[in-house]
Amino acid sequence: MKAHTRETQATMTPKKSLQFLKEGNLRFQQNLKANRNLLEQVNDTSDGQFPFATILSCIDSRVSAELVFDQGLGDIFSVRIAGNFVNEDILGSMEFACKLAGTKLIVVLGHTSCGAVKGACDDAKLGNLTAMLSKIKPAVEEVTEPSDPSLRNSKNSEFVDNVAQKNVLLTIDRIRKESEVLNEMEQKGEIMIVGAMYDINTGEVTFNE
Repeated sequence: MKAHTRETQATMTPKKSLQFLKEGNLRFQQNLKANRNLLEQVNDTSDGQFPFATILSCIDSRVSAELVFDQGLGDIFSVRIAGNFVNEDILGSMEFACKLAGTKLIVVLGHTSCGAVKGACDDAKLGNLTAMLSKIKPAVEEVTEPSDPSLRNSKNSEFVDNVAQKNVLLTIDRIRKESEVLNEMEQKGEIMIVGAMYDINTGEVTFNE
């Protein structure tokens, strides 16, 4: 499989881009890989890059977007931060990726058993981590069940995963509200913005569509 060129990127639509990621994740689950020569892709992308998707995911070592979607060099922009939330800098990066570099799809990828989400659920305090986790707290508050305080912590895996899912949805809301550029592109059908959850037990990505 060759690296994307300006011509192949131009043929990608938002829906086709999403399908490419779904097919890549299916290969990953089946322990298959597309036939790629990565060193050849290094050479092919040396004069430019033409990725088709931008993926915001967690820093978790088990959730590498390139691996779980079986993508090669030059295929995706990968933005990683604990808890996969957005701020001004990340929004700016996404605007560059879509408006200037031509990606057709933004995926906000959360995952099960997320350590950052667990920290937010437990109201963890540690240096700069305290401020970072405050970005995830709105998702904790949005998940109203269970109401029993003793069940609203990292020991309750179902609660943690529900908060992670809610965090994905709230992040998408923030992208649309805080980036006029991306919101306008989505309204015009130039890009899609979708959420997804990666299951660390199976390797499966489930998309919200």
